[in-house]
Amino acid sequence: MQNAGKPERQSMNRIPSTQALQCFEASARLGSFTLAGQEMHLTQGGVSRQVIALEQRLGCALLARRRDGLQLTPSGQAYLSEIEPALRLLERATSNVMALKGLGGVLNLSIPASWGNHWLIPRLGGFTHAHSHISLNVFTKIGAADFSNRQIDAAVEYRKAARSDMASEFVMPLVLYAYASPSWKRQYGNHIPPASMLQHTTLPLAWNGWLSQARATQLQWPDPHQEVASGPRYDLMFMAMNAAATGLGAALLPDFMAAPLVAARQLTRLSPTAWQAPGGYFLSQSPLMRSETAFITFRDWLRDQISASA
Repeated sequence: MQNAGKPERQSMNRIPSTQALQCFEASARLGSFTLAGQEMHLTQGGVSRQVIALEQRLGCALLARRRDGLQLTPSGQAYLSEIEPALRLLERATSNVMALKGLGGVLNLSIPASWGNHWLIPRLGGFTHAHSHISLNVFTKIGAADFSNRQIDAAVEYRKAARSDMASEFVMPLVLYAYASPSWKRQYGNHIPPASMLQHTTLPLAWNGWLSQARATQLQWPDPHQEVASGPRYDLMFMAMNAAATGLGAALLPDFMAAPLVAARQLTRLSPTAWQAPGGYFLSQSPLMRSETAFITFRDWLRDQISASA
C-alpha cells in the first residue's frame, strides 16, 4: 500500500538502455553497423543486436538495411531528432561532473555579441575568480536566443518586453548617444546627413527616436528639416561603432561601448542627447537548465555588477 500523501514516483522502465540508444544514433550517423561498432568498441553483431532489440521494444523499424548502407526510416528520423539532444545532455553532464568533481555547476549562457564583448566579458574575470567552481560557457546570438535544442540554460537578450514563455527579468536599459570620429565631426559639425546615419538592424527606428528626442531638448540642433536615416545597416552594433570610428558616419551607441574609443580619441560624442531604446536587456532562464544554483549565482552577480555601473 502506498504511503498516504506521497506521490507515486513514475517508473522509468520504459526508457531503453543508453547503450542501445547510442548504438542506434551511431549507426544512423555513420550508416553502418560496422563503423558504429568501431566507434563504440563493440562488434558489428553486438551493435546490430542492440538496434534490433530497440526496434522490437518500440514496435517499429528505425533503420532500413540496404546494400549501400543503413538509412533512417520516417519513424527512425523522428525518434533520432528526439533522443539526440538528450544524449548530448548526458554526455555533457558526465564530462562536467568528471571535470568539476561535482563541486560546481554549469551554465550555458547566450548573449548579444556587442553587449557581451563590451560589457560582460571585461567583467567576467571577477565572476570566475569568485566562483571558480562554476563553469560558465558563453555563446553569441543575433536576435532571440534559441532554447529549442536544450543546449542553452539562460540568455541575456535585448527585447522590447520580457518573454512570456519562460521566466524572464529586466536587467538593464539600452541608452544610446550619437558618436562619430573627430575628423567626421570637424567636417559635418552639427549636421548629420541621412546617408551618414549608420543603422542597426535590431533597432531600425533608433535614429527616428533619437532625432525626436534631440529636437525636444535642443533648440537649434539637429536640423529641424532632418530627413529619415538612410545610411547603411549593420547586424552587430560594434560593427557600426567601428564604421563610425573610421569616419564612415555617425552611430548611436551606448556609453559602455564607446568609452574606450572616446578615450583613444577615435570617437567623440556629437550631442548630450540620450535616447533610451524600448525595452532593454532581459535575463531569461530555460526551464530545462542544468544547474539552478549556477544560474542564481550568475544572476545575483549580474545584478550587483549592473548596480555598481549605474
